Amino acid sequence: MKYILFILSAILMVGLFSFKPANTQLLPTKLKITVLDGLGNPTEGVQVKIFKSEEEYRKDENPVAIGLTDEKGRVTFKDVEPISYFIDARKGDMNNDGEGVQTAILQEGRTNKLNTVIE
Repeated sequence: MKYILFILSAILMVGLFSFKPANTQLLPTKLKITVLDGLGNPTEGVQVKIFKSEEEYRKDENPVAIGLTDEKGRVTFKDVEPISYFIDARKGDMNNDGEGVQTAILQEGRTNKLNTVIE
């Protein structure tokens, strides 16, 4: 009987120390960018790059991620760090230079949404 109580106590202790409340589980941080043209229409097929620093953005070096917008002008970057990013969006001779180039610091565990305009 003592042996059974010991095993049950051990199982209970392991269970208590390995329990994590649901609110401590981290969800991935995402960045969803919608690219609009000068008239406010979503633009498909825009190449979007995100950079960690302004220097890398200006030199077009070491993008964190690269994606193409869908038919609704959206591209989503998954599992990104909750920091501020520099955005480069280009299609043909249109770009977002001077139009929403830097994000705010992303909220961790959330889908962060923003728009940028290419002209």
